[in-house]
Amino acid sequence: MKKNNGFTLAEVLITLAIIGIVAALTIPTLVQNYQKRAWDTASQVFEKKLEEALKVMNTQASLAGYKTTEDFVHALSKHMKITKVCKSDNITSCFENEVFWGTQSEKIDMTKMHKARHFGLDDWDTELIGLQFANGTIGIIAYDPKCEQNPFSNQVTGKSCIAMLYDINAFMRPNSNGKDLRSINISSLNNVCVATINGNCYSKAFITPYITYDECMKLKNKLGIKTCYKEAVWNHNGEYWAGAVKQCGGVDNMPTKENLKEIYEYLHSEGEYSDMLSKLNLNNRETLFSGVESNYYSAVSIHLDNGRFDQTAANTPENGSYRWTRQQAICIER
Repeated sequence: MKKNNGFTLAEVLITLAIIGIVAALTIPTLVQNYQKRAWDTASQVFEKKLEEALKVMNTQASLAGYKTTEDFVHALSKHMKITKVCKSDNITSCFENEVFWGTQSEKIDMTKMHKARHFGLDDWDTELIGLQFANGTIGIIAYDPKCEQNPFSNQVTGKSCIAMLYDINAFMRPNSNGKDLRSINISSLNNVCVATINGNCYSKAFITPYITYDECMKLKNKLGIKTCYKEAVWNHNGEYWAGAVKQCGGVDNMPTKENLKEIYEYLHSEGEYSDMLSKLNLNNRETLFSGVESNYYSAVSIHLDNGRFDQTAANTPENGSYRWTRQQAICIER
């Protein structure tokens, strides 16, 4: 009897099943590796072009000296093709509504990202601006007004002058850090609403920055400040309270006196006191400014250790802390 050297139907089916299992196990990994290499390459190309543009700006002495991110972006657009610019109150017209950040892939709401402090850059005190580039990359950028340049050195790249979150995959997912989402000089991406108290979303607290009397006068109408402190105290011709108002974007974005009381009660009633302080980045040994302006030299503030509202002098009506003293402040995210 002649031996049959062919495969039986069962053997063919088993072989196909094995091939299918191997493909199912290996193809997703191959695709992921391919995507990772593509994202890495696109990121390297984008950052190289950005670095070249910043080098040219340094050489032309047009890298430093801007007070706002928007002014810097206008200058950058002369060296990189930017197809759309979105202001801080409309960033998500240029960028995703949410991204996934960090080792735990925390979901970050981008609709509440407005200031450099939301990138962990509390001392920059500039706004965020949304961008779309001609190559399809989308991003959010912040500028450091303390940026330095040296037109006589081609070693200055200017990347230290900016912080940027960008997505080389445009609006397509996964919108995840380390994949299509990349960053430059971002120390953290803060989920801006760290605590919700009676319906108000509060950011992390910060130590108030200082601004001069002249700067306060320029911004007072925009920020809702009634008066600016002019007298020089301890060699200062300005104040910290107005600096806090500026960082929050206006007095309406800071707590009222009633809000301060609510924050104090929240700290002392919800969980461990030290944990709640840490959550809000507060120090209980210091006072917390509100956005309420008592008069030209004081603003309402509260002592977090005992809930007492501060007074500028003994035997005077309750009117808050001296505006030229450095305090804590906290913003209400709108």
